[in-house]
Amino acid sequence: MGTLLGYKRPNGQIGVRNHLLVIPTVICANQVCSRISQVVPETVAIPHQHGCSQIGADKQRTFDTLAGTGKNPNVGAVIVVSLGCEVINPHELADAIRVTGKPVEVIDIQEVGGSIKAIQVGTEVAKRLRAELDTTERAEIPLSQLMVGVKCGGSDATSGLASNPALGVAADALIGEGGSIVISETTEIIGAEHILAARCRTPETAEKLYHIVDRFEKEVERMGEDMRGGNPSPGNIAGGLSTIEEKSLGCISKCGTAPIEGVVEYAEAIDGKGLFFMDSPGNDIECVSGMAASGVHVVCFTTGRGTPTGSAVVPVIKITANGRMYERMSDNMDVDVSPMLSGTMDLNEAGQLIWDEIQEVASGKLTKAEILGHAEFSINRIGPSL
Repeated sequence: MGTLLGYKRPNGQIGVRNHLLVIPTVICANQVCSRISQVVPETVAIPHQHGCSQIGADKQRTFDTLAGTGKNPNVGAVIVVSLGCEVINPHELADAIRVTGKPVEVIDIQEVGGSIKAIQVGTEVAKRLRAELDTTERAEIPLSQLMVGVKCGGSDATSGLASNPALGVAADALIGEGGSIVISETTEIIGAEHILAARCRTPETAEKLYHIVDRFEKEVERMGEDMRGGNPSPGNIAGGLSTIEEKSLGCISKCGTAPIEGVVEYAEAIDGKGLFFMDSPGNDIECVSGMAASGVHVVCFTTGRGTPTGSAVVPVIKITANGRMYERMSDNMDVDVSPMLSGTMDLNEAGQLIWDEIQEVASGKLTKAEILGHAEFSINRIGPSL
């Protein structure tokens, strides 16, 4: 069995990065968090628009996504920054993350006396935690502990024809090593959900998959809209995709051929090995953020039209089979499998190219998105604000 170089965590998990994460519990704490991360190198903040005036399931989703991001094994330590009057309880959030055994500290802006003092306190805490993390060295870890999310965005005709099937080969390679794959994007399996349902390990899992798709379609109908009005997107159509069904058939090929072991909600922790489906929108950043909160270490992101986005806590590998786009956006792309379409690279060779890149990135190689500082983060919402 293969190995990678990762970080061992107190709870037995492994990380492929060693981030110090600064989490605002509410939009009002964003600036303080951003300033702390700017002052202390190798510290990442996740500004977001939520945490205030939320209720019910919507409030819980924000809490779960923030907690899941803090619990992600690529994060070695966490600072939670609270305003002091929001609906997300900072101490409950910190406790939810502490179950992993990693250090978590809480700063309350109102309690310490305002933004400037909170930045000063936070900077000192961040310097101390960062110094502790810097003493941690990579160790040899079995590939069986690796979990990879598979995602597509800015798709064109080359995605379904080449880059997605090639990623599917790499997905099968990881599962063959005993690792895990997470596919999501509920919007992008519509019209092909019956194919994924037939691959579910149990009837109960297939039923849950159908339920998630039906729930989404009913919500779109409740808003008086038709999925086909915005999916495929204008960019997808310009790239040669004609229908949502065509897009979905290409989309599902990126998860390989393994049976689906489970279906989980957005940002829900993955418990088990093999292939899993996570409910999420197709929106790139919301989807990748949900995957990170579920515990994936790396995301492989295929694109035909090109997209620069990354993630705050997980490296995002950009893969394309569009040779012209690769030349145009080489600063953003990691893997080029366009030779598949000229007949000079076969499917297995392309899959191996991606599989090699996954292992190198998991062992420390930086992706283009990481080099450029792309650390996007966004939470998918459910309900209205008060």
